[in-house]
Amino acid sequence: MKKLCATILCLVLCLGLLPAQAAGPEVSAKAVLLMEKTTGEVLYEENSHEPLELASVTKVMTMLLIMEALDEGTITKETMVPVSATAAGMGGSQVYMKEGEEFSVHDMLKAIAVASGNDACVAMAEYLAGSESSFVEKMNARAAELGMENTVFCNCTGLPAEGHHSSAYDIALMSRELILHHPDIRDYTTIWMDTLRDGAFQLANTNKLIRFYDGATGLKTGSTDAALYCLSATAEKEGMELIAVILGSPTSADRFDTAKALLNYGFAGYALVTVAPSEPIPPVEVTLGTAPSVQPVLTQDSQLLLAKADAAKVSTTIDLADTLQAPVEQGQELGNLTVLVDGKETQTLPLVAQEGVPRLTLWQVYRGMLETLFCGV
Repeated sequence: MKKLCATILCLVLCLGLLPAQAAGPEVSAKAVLLMEKTTGEVLYEENSHEPLELASVTKVMTMLLIMEALDEGTITKETMVPVSATAAGMGGSQVYMKEGEEFSVHDMLKAIAVASGNDACVAMAEYLAGSESSFVEKMNARAAELGMENTVFCNCTGLPAEGHHSSAYDIALMSRELILHHPDIRDYTTIWMDTLRDGAFQLANTNKLIRFYDGATGLKTGSTDAALYCLSATAEKEGMELIAVILGSPTSADRFDTAKALLNYGFAGYALVTVAPSEPIPPVEVTLGTAPSVQPVLTQDSQLLLAKADAAKVSTTIDLADTLQAPVEQGQELGNLTVLVDGKETQTLPLVAQEGVPRLTLWQVYRGMLETLFCGV
C-alpha cells in the first residue's frame, strides 16, 4: 500500500498538481492525515478515507457543538449544567461527577478538553438537546454539513458502539471547523494541568504534546481496545496551524511520535504566503459620475499554501477596465488580480469597487457646465 501511495504521489508531483516535497514520514498507524487550517489543503495522507473507530476523538464534534451554542447565545460559560444519573454513571474516562451536582459550562469544557470526561459530555448533551440521543442527531447532522461522508456517531463520548466510526479526513474536517471558527477552544485544549471543584479535583491533559511539543494548540486524544490509540493534534508556528490526525496507532507513545513527525514535516516544508499586489492598484476612471474615479480593492485577504522553496517566487499581475460609466455599485467587479508562482498562474482574485459612484443628475451636469463656463471666463 505504501509503495502504491508513493507511486501516486510521484505521479501527482510530476504533473505539477502539488509543490515538490520530500516523502512523508514512516507511520505505523492504520490511517493518518496532515491538513493546513486556513486553506484546508491536505499535505500528507495514508488511508485517510477509511472508516475506523475513533474513540474519544469523537469529542471534537461534542466540543464544536458546545462552542457553536456559546456563539449563538444558547448558553454562556457561566451557565450551570446539572448532572443526571445517566451522566454520572458513564464509564471510561471521567471526572467522577455525581448526580445532582452542577458545573458551569466553563468547567464542563475543561473536563472534556483536558480530562476527556465522558460524564461531562453526556451532561452537556442532555442540557443542550434534552437527551444524548437527540444531541447525537445534531452531531450527525453537523457532520453531514461539513462533508464528513465516512462518519457515523452513535454517542457523544466515543465509547465503543457498533457502527460508530469516522475517518482521518473527516476528523480533520471537524477539527478544522473547531479551531478555525472557534479559536477560544484553545483556552481549554492548551491547559496542561488544572482543577475542578475549587481545587479539590486535579486535571491533567491526556494530550502530552501540550507540554512536549513547541506550538501545540490541542486537540483531542482517544483510545479503546478496538480503536487502539488515536489523536487529532493541532499546532501553530510562524502563523500557520496544522492538523495531524492519527487513527489506530499501536501504542500511546507511537501516536504522539507520529503526530510530531507529521507536524515537523509540514512546518519544515510549507509556508502560508499572504497574497498582495506587487504594486499599488491604480484607480479606474469613471465618466458621468459624482466622483472622477473609483478605487479597486481585493475582496478579502488571500493566503496560499506553498512549499517553502516557492514562497519567494510569488508575483501578481493586475487586469482592470480602462474606464467605467456611472453608476458604479460598491463591490462591483472591476477586474482581477492574477497570482503567479514561479511564473505559473495559480489563482485569480476579483478586484471590486471600494465605494459606489452615483451617476450625475441632469441638474448636476448643467451646474458643472455653468461652473466650467464661468470659471473659464
